[in-house]
Amino acid sequence: MIRDITLGQYYPAKSIIHQLDPRVKLVTTMIFIISLFVAKGILGYLIATLFLAMTIRMSKVPFRYITKGLKAIFMILMITVVFNLFLINGDVVLWRFGFLRITDKGVRTAFFMAVRLIYLIIGSSIMTLTTTPNDLTDGLEKLLGPLKKIHVPVHEIAMMMSIALRFIPILLEETDKIMKAQIARGADFETGNLIQKAKAMVPLLVPLFISAFRRANDLAMAMEARCYRGGDGRTKMKPLHYESKDKTAYVVVWGYLGLVVAAAYVQGLYGVALL
Repeated sequence: MIRDITLGQYYPAKSIIHQLDPRVKLVTTMIFIISLFVAKGILGYLIATLFLAMTIRMSKVPFRYITKGLKAIFMILMITVVFNLFLINGDVVLWRFGFLRITDKGVRTAFFMAVRLIYLIIGSSIMTLTTTPNDLTDGLEKLLGPLKKIHVPVHEIAMMMSIALRFIPILLEETDKIMKAQIARGADFETGNLIQKAKAMVPLLVPLFISAFRRANDLAMAMEARCYRGGDGRTKMKPLHYESKDKTAYVVVWGYLGLVVAAAYVQGLYGVALL
């Protein structure tokens, strides 16, 4: 399961999505997440599905590689579905056993909640898979630039987020190595009850934390050796500039959000007819 986590990893490819300005991809991801909460029925989620499918196809990232990251949230997804399925009351009871019951509203809410969570993970993964950590840092710093006027440390915030994203695949690889080493020494991470499995994780977590602190210390020493002192007075080797394809992408994504809002309005008018 550790190898299935794709968040924070970069997939090199020659595609239109890879070539877009990182600011465009950050804004598009935020708009896509907002649209998932705005959508209220099948029509809205159908538009989101078409938009997401078009983005995946244009990114040239294998669909199987993108969906591989869903395995890591499988338990969270199942808990969310079960809670919404059994705890939401509705007008029509579809199934009842004792105090447990499934209603039409519960089924509808559980379905849309599962789709929303899956699309959220896939949409966020596409952004990190098609954007290098350096580009993410530059794009985030540029977007948050106006906050410098109120003395917000924009460069430092962007740098911390970039380092955190870059450390995700490194720590996952380190965890995999430590787990294999512990298994070779006779550790068992699979059998036993919940308490026994938690105790078995101690030989894994201790060296992982030590390795993480060591890497963080090495990074801090490397930054100090290069006289890093924050963002004041720093220049960019590759300044960000909007091109025609970036402006076209903005038009497309704002048009997509407009369609989702219109679909939500239609849903409010016709209600159950569109779920």
